[in-house]
Amino acid sequence: MSGLPLKPTITLEEINQLPLGAFSGSVQLVDRLQEMAPAFEEIQSYPVVGFDTETKPVFVRGHQNNVALMQVALPNKVFLFRLNKTGVTGEVIQFLQNQNVLKAGIALRDDIKALQRLQNFEPNGIIELAEMARKAGYQEEGVKKLTGLLLGFRVSKSAQTSNWESAVLNEKQISYAATDAWVCYEIYNKLKK
Repeated sequence: MSGLPLKPTITLEEINQLPLGAFSGSVQLVDRLQEMAPAFEEIQSYPVVGFDTETKPVFVRGHQNNVALMQVALPNKVFLFRLNKTGVTGEVIQFLQNQNVLKAGIALRDDIKALQRLQNFEPNGIIELAEMARKAGYQEEGVKKLTGLLLGFRVSKSAQTSNWESAVLNEKQISYAATDAWVCYEIYNKLKK
């Protein structure tokens, strides 16, 4: 899909006029320990990945849930790591500390802090797309608006507040999670140009 001409901002009305887009490549759900090493072996061969996490929403003040899902997007494949089932393994920590694999995402400070609550690590190779967008002259910072501005489509946010700790993730959740990480990968490539 072609991006829109360079303009610094986009309205919600303009976003709503755009076609709906979603990741259409291969999605690999990783929810068993023995699947971790081969998944990260594949990921380590890429210099840049799209990155995001999902946490079950909280409706009680002062309470917080742990990160349930970590998404890592390659050009044509997205890995969905069910951390609520596997825990934060050595492979996850190694990945998060690896400065040779750039992890591009939006509002990553919160994602990293939430992961650090599960296990202490020193994050490396973290690329904040909101910062990159600002430096490139854009006035938008969120996934929805940057996707509209740079990629020319809109993403559905309907599964955002669903139960990410659910025993089985439904198709809507899988598509949402994969798309969120993939658009981060695509936005990074657009901003890099």
